[in-house]
This record gives sequence, structure tokens and C-alpha cells, in this order.
Amino acid sequence: MALGLISVVDDDPLVRQTLPDVLRELGFAAEAFPSALEFLASGRVAETRCLLLDVVMPGMSGYALQHELQRLGRRIPIIYITGQTDRAVRPRLSEQGAVACLFKPFCATALSDALAAALRDS
Repeated sequence: MALGLISVVDDDPLVRQTLPDVLRELGFAAEAFPSALEFLASGRVAETRCLLLDVVMPGMSGYALQHELQRLGRRIPIIYITGQTDRAVRPRLSEQGAVACLFKPFCATALSDALAAALRDS
């Protein structure tokens, strides 16, 4: 039995291909979306227990998606995943309500720990 839907929103095809497999190995249902707009239009927002969200994407950024979800009244725990090397981004994301920020590449243990924190708080 799956532990709930984890949605992955990332413009990187490799992340969208591999991360859902890791999530399924951890016992979660997972679905990946190539953009924030596709996630919003998917009909899966209400089912999503946690969102793994890239910071920088073409079109709507991860930040903008977080603000749009707040505007819509959707409280979904967010774990940001980013390839940015600027470590100052982590405190900024935490201030905006992110549960965690994982820097690519990250290990399954770091992901599992972040998910446990996100789901414990939700």
C-alpha cells in the first residue's frame, strides 16, 4: 500500500524519470510533471501529500508555484530540489515555508529524511 502521492515538478527529464522510481521504492505513489503549470492543470494537486519542487524552471518558477498554491489555499509541504550551488538559497527557502532544500545530486537517505519531516508536519 502506497504512503500517499508525492508529486515531482522539475524541468529536467532525468529527474522526472529517476526520482519517481526512488519514491516508489520508499513506498510512495509518485507522479512527475515537467512544469508548474502542468502540475496545476493535472487534477493531482488535491491528492499530493508532498511536493518535490525544482527552484528554477522555465515559465513558472518553484517560488511562483509555491505562492500560487498558497493563494489557492493549498497547504502542501514542499521540499525544494535544486542544482543551484548558492548555499544562501536554503535559508531563504526555509523562511518561505519549505520543509527542506536538497541540492542535486542528493542521496536516498537525505530524501527519505526530508519526506519524513514533511509528512510529520502535515
